[in-house]
Order: sequence, then structure tokens, then C-alpha cells
Amino acid sequence: MHNFYQLYYHLVWSTKNREPLITAAVEELLRHYIPAKIYYLGCTCHQLGMTEDHLHLVATIPPNVAISTLVQRVKGGSAHFVNKSLVQEYLQWQNGYGVVSFSKQALPAIKAYAANQKEHHRAGTLMAALESPKAASPR
Repeated sequence: MHNFYQLYYHLVWSTKNREPLITAAVEELLRHYIPAKIYYLGCTCHQLGMTEDHLHLVATIPPNVAISTLVQRVKGGSAHFVNKSLVQEYLQWQNGYGVVSFSKQALPAIKAYAANQKEHHRAGTLMAALESPKAASPR
């Protein structure tokens, strides 16, 4: 039997102590590793956006994959991959994450927001509900 689902999520997590650990070299590795890991786990990576101290992921996650398991595997695997690949740099993730679900109609806007993280932070055009692992739930 084939299952149908349309489950869209925006996830965000930070580097350890919000340290500026996502350098250009780290970002390049993460942009290769994370979408591949997401696919391997049976999910779809729609967009990945980063600043020096946190990461945004827009993904479709099927109902048989626990969000917490996905995040644990992506965070653990990506830190291990980066730390094994780069001698001069070290990546650690903060405990926890934030997740917000949204509709298919919002997908283009959420993808654009994640893709343009650096510009949003420079311009101060941030969406609080999508920025913090500790953000309050939308009402």
C-alpha cells in the first residue's frame, strides 16, 4: 500500500554556545553532507541555509521518521564528517533544535527565507518563529 503525506518542516539549530563555527569551508562540507544524509534517511531536503552560528533546514519528513531521530542523525553525522574532513576547524552543535510545520503553499516563502539567511541577518529582516530553537510557538 502506498502512503500519501504532505509534511513540511522548518528546522533550526545552533552551533555550540552560538560560536561562529560555520566558516566557508565548513559550510561547503555541510551543503554536500546534509542533503545526502536527509535523502539517505528517506526525507527530502528542500533548502539549507546557514549563518556562522546556526543552520536552517526546510524538509519533508515522512510520518515514519521521527523528527528527533532525523535531527540527531544529521547533527551527529555532520559534525563527525566536518571534524574528520578538516584539520584546522572543529564543529560542535548546541543541544536541541526548533521545528515549525507549515503548508505546501508556504513552501516557496520558507525556502527563500532559509536560502537568504545571511542577507536577512545583515538587514535585520528576521522571522522570530523561524530563528531560534527556543522561539515561542506561533499563535
